[in-house]
Amino acid sequence: MMLHIPFDNSYARLPDRFYARQGPTPVATPGPIAVNAPLAAELGIDPQALTAPEGLAVLAGNALPEGADPIAQAYAGHQFGGWSPQLGDGRAILLGEVVDREGRRRDIQLKGSGPTPFSRRGDGRAWVGPVIREYLVSEAMHALGVPTTRALAAVTTGERIQRERAFPGAVLTRVASSHIRVGTFQYFAAREDTEALRLLADHAIARHYPGAEGAMGLLDRAVAAQAALIAQWMSLGFIHGVMNTDNSHVGGETIDYGPCAFMDGYHPDTVFSSIDQQGRYAYSNQPNAGLWNLAQFASALLPLMGADTNAAIEAATEAVYRFEPLYQTEWLSRFRAKLGLATAEEDDPQLIDGFLTLMAGQEADFTRSFRGLAEGTARAEFADPAAYDAWEASWHDRLAREGRPLAEAQAAIARVSPAIIPRNHRVEEAIQAAVGGDLGPFEALHVALAQPFDADPASPCRAAPAPDQRVLRTFCGT
Repeated sequence: MMLHIPFDNSYARLPDRFYARQGPTPVATPGPIAVNAPLAAELGIDPQALTAPEGLAVLAGNALPEGADPIAQAYAGHQFGGWSPQLGDGRAILLGEVVDREGRRRDIQLKGSGPTPFSRRGDGRAWVGPVIREYLVSEAMHALGVPTTRALAAVTTGERIQRERAFPGAVLTRVASSHIRVGTFQYFAAREDTEALRLLADHAIARHYPGAEGAMGLLDRAVAAQAALIAQWMSLGFIHGVMNTDNSHVGGETIDYGPCAFMDGYHPDTVFSSIDQQGRYAYSNQPNAGLWNLAQFASALLPLMGADTNAAIEAATEAVYRFEPLYQTEWLSRFRAKLGLATAEEDDPQLIDGFLTLMAGQEADFTRSFRGLAEGTARAEFADPAAYDAWEASWHDRLAREGRPLAEAQAAIARVSPAIIPRNHRVEEAIQAAVGGDLGPFEALHVALAQPFDADPASPCRAAPAPDQRVLRTFCGT
């Protein structure tokens, strides 16, 4: 069965300095991990063809389908605040783009597909752990309604990848609305390449914000998209872990799942990433990190904002400062919904903060506490239930003022507060099993995560980790 992918590669038609033309490096023995059949159908690709030997060869990088134009994209970035003038796709190859059945342009990229000119002495490969983590978490985020890159497929390579020890190799096929980052703009701004900046801005507007007017319109739309995205992360207890500017998507998608995690016990200062020694990207710092990234985006766009530099700086600063009120509005809207509130009152932030403070003080589970409000089980999440009872009384009073019955509020909460998330210990169990050749835990978890709001109350995936199951550190995908 021949694999047909309807490519239409607009990014590869940009000038050569936007990328390096580079094909994937073949692997020894491709083998299947998973194929996302519904996503393949969206893209106009026959899912069965992806599982045939010809399809596996493409997914592993051993063959190129007709119409592919493989490239490694160039970009720069601030990594934990430190400037790197050249980064780029060091272990990823963009095979090309398709226009899906909804008319949306989507990138298809192989991740872990071998070295590129941007590899910086790395091997360009991935082992099965990061591939499974990104597959599970990105697809879970999609099921939760979060804008995100997607996982089309994952395959093994039949090779061993040397990290702290040898692991089975794997390749992830990732789908995104684009792979344009804040760092892509920084790359050309640092080189004072105004022509490339203009071409990139026009390309980004056409792909993500049709109708936006020029660089300022692009900045305005990106600010709004990031405010909405980060508020959604916060409402789910999600921690990206590495919010560098090269991991900040100008279209407002969650991208680059490395040391990401969902919190179990809630605390605003929670950090999982093993490389975030100072807590720069802690849960509570994510809005500030997003704002900082947008300020760097604005700086990169300044050469496109007119000859009057002072006026351009003033306008760009005003645009970036709009992030905070937009974020607060989105945050309030999402957390009101998590309390089942359909109207707004001035004291709602205090009610929300009161619950979060109570959770933090008692290390109550983030997901189970909010889901417990829907199911009448939240009290059991608190070591001191009397403190919860006092807060619950104020919550019930607020619902009464709104005139909303408790059962109606609980049904609304259940629609926005998931029962199942990709908990660290479950993901780690799936990874360890896959390293040993057993994909059963991965497959079971993937099925459970596809229905996060309608989960079976008896599902083991709903359980918080026991103390000896807790995973407190997560690691970069390299």
